Amino acid sequence: MQAVILAAGEGTRMRPLTYTRPKVMLPVANRPILEHLMEELAKAGIDEAVLVVGYRDETIRNHFGQEWNGVKIKYATQRKQLGTADALKSASHLLENEFLMLNGDAIVGSHDIREILNAGTEEGYMALAVREVPNPQDFGVIVVESGYVRKILEKPESPPSNLINAGVYFFTKDILRYVEATKPSVRGEYEVTDSITMAIAEGVKFVPVKIKEWLDVGYPWDLLRANEYLLSRLGESRIEGEVEEGAVIKGPVIVGEGTVVRSGSYIIGPTIIGKNCTIGPNCFIRPHTAIADNCHIGAAVEIKNSIIMSGAKIPHLNYVGDSVIGENCNFGAGTKIANLRLDRKEIYVSVKGKKIPIGRKKLGAIVGDNVQTGINASINVGAMIGNNVFIAPNALVDGYVEPNSKVF
Repeated sequence: MQAVILAAGEGTRMRPLTYTRPKVMLPVANRPILEHLMEELAKAGIDEAVLVVGYRDETIRNHFGQEWNGVKIKYATQRKQLGTADALKSASHLLENEFLMLNGDAIVGSHDIREILNAGTEEGYMALAVREVPNPQDFGVIVVESGYVRKILEKPESPPSNLINAGVYFFTKDILRYVEATKPSVRGEYEVTDSITMAIAEGVKFVPVKIKEWLDVGYPWDLLRANEYLLSRLGESRIEGEVEEGAVIKGPVIVGEGTVVRSGSYIIGPTIIGKNCTIGPNCFIRPHTAIADNCHIGAAVEIKNSIIMSGAKIPHLNYVGDSVIGENCNFGAGTKIANLRLDRKEIYVSVKGKKIPIGRKKLGAIVGDNVQTGINASINVGAMIGNNVFIAPNALVDGYVEPNSKVF
């Protein structure tokens, strides 16, 4: 069975993390989102994937090549991101008669993928995944009548139900006729939901399939939620590096090859530490932390519920909580990130020039690649820091900081 995976988008809502990589290559539990999805697809029996790529596509091509984990890979290019129907159209020359289509920035469990495939093939119809959520007004809402999809309402003000479109479809090539006829939406994009609406109007049956395991990553802080979930499934500890006498490891913890955990370090799982890292001495790593390869977490440093990307150095007297730290960052001694407002209320962050609530009371900072801080820099809750930013000693960072800036 074949799967078409949409992975061409830039992911502007994920800035500053997507200035240097496509959204689907952002890491959770030390692996790209797309890699987690590919693993679930392989478990479900998918033997060929067509990756629709565009923005920084070389990152995806170099990582996955022509075959990954037994799954043959083909590529289609969508140079301008003009919507999901346009993405499917760009891959039309590679499609088999039946195929799965899904977004590369959401992780779907293998059991749910099999359910969607079975619903389509057994009934002889097409199928789409649905899920119940508390905030349906933020999604496409599904209306079901007599066991089939009747309508898809895009972000309605008064949703008729809390059943949403999860963006996973089982199609036959018949859908391409409707894709070709799809007109631009009010956003100026060609939406596959409009193609489906046309097909339903002509009597094509779509079976709704409720799914259970679905991790949708829309904003940078959603990476933390996905990271927590995936790390909670770690199982037993696996120590491939060196743990010095006097270090303490509790719960499921993975320590990669070439990593040294120095004496006095205290690590609580679920936590994953990559290859060739230096941890400690005398540091505290708390649960749901993912530290990638070639990192340095040093003396009197505390890391909690965070994603630390490869090459980052947090070496002296630092605190990082509920944060995402980009590649090759270097924190000066005493740099600390706050993760809780003094009034303990919900945190707001700046996205595309607007302050939005994030539904979390704890969030530290989202830090792009190659950020350097001087000694005793202070980073406030909800700070969004672009790549290549220089933060001077004793500086206070708040709100959104553009890439290549200097903060004094």
